[in-house]
Amino acid sequence: MTNRFHPVSIDLKNKKIAVLMGGPGSERKVSLASGAGVANALRTLGADVTEVDVNGSDFIVPAGTDVAFNVIHGTFGEDGQIQRILESRGVAYTGEGVANSELAIDKIATKQCFQKHHVPTAAFEILRDGANPTLPLPYVVKAPKEGSSVGVFIVREEAKVADTMREAWSYGKELLVEDFINGRELTVGVLGDQALPIIEIKPAKDFYNFDNKYPFLNPKAGGAAEHTCPAMISDELTRRVQEVALAAARAIHLETYCRVDVLLTGAGEPYVLEINTIPGMTQVSLLPEAAAAAGISYAELCARVIELSLARRHP
Repeated sequence: MTNRFHPVSIDLKNKKIAVLMGGPGSERKVSLASGAGVANALRTLGADVTEVDVNGSDFIVPAGTDVAFNVIHGTFGEDGQIQRILESRGVAYTGEGVANSELAIDKIATKQCFQKHHVPTAAFEILRDGANPTLPLPYVVKAPKEGSSVGVFIVREEAKVADTMREAWSYGKELLVEDFINGRELTVGVLGDQALPIIEIKPAKDFYNFDNKYPFLNPKAGGAAEHTCPAMISDELTRRVQEVALAAARAIHLETYCRVDVLLTGAGEPYVLEINTIPGMTQVSLLPEAAAAAGISYAELCARVIELSLARRHP
């Protein structure tokens, strides 16, 4: 693995780019913030940018669009739905294709891929039909197809199980339950076949949930998180965590870009939590922060995402 990042060679001057943002899901406000940032960055590169607020499948991409930059997080944008629509219209787009998007959004399917490819990840079980966990406390309950830590519950006490499971089952008919791993929260951005500098996240309270990720969206919640980039870990451990992140991306056949969340135990063992194929691009998001630590500007990051995505479509 090399620390020398591929230079951006694509010229976006006068290219027609539609930034797809918003979406009908729970991360709509985050996506709108991401989209505004991406649109402004692409304009600095000379692109002809149209911002498209997507609320459902009837969105309109301007005629002659060279590429649609998809920053719709979670439902509809990250799960293969919008990818299928764009392909049916013959519109090139950023990020993964239909099949890989459908796989990556599914926490259960990705855990099974990690297990199959020997990517270190927490022990888990899959619940259906209102069942209760059998793993010993503490454990983490996750709605399998939500993003930005929506539908994630850490359960430490037996007295909390009933109420937690009642709320968790409101998200769907399947749940993922994982062993709780007490460790440092790390995240690794991946651009193509290269891992960005590692970020360590220290939430102000609880874990790195929605309010801690995006405090500007809900100031009253008191959320926040301290980020350290590069993470204060040894060079050897840095390489190990980056290798695990790349192995996780390969296990689900990702080709463009993503962000891999990892827990690092006190014994120095990394465990992959999950992968985000359309990570946040807001002013407090992790991928732009990691890119900046590698000397990649926000605008260069946007251009690199487009370059990698077009290469996926036309190798």
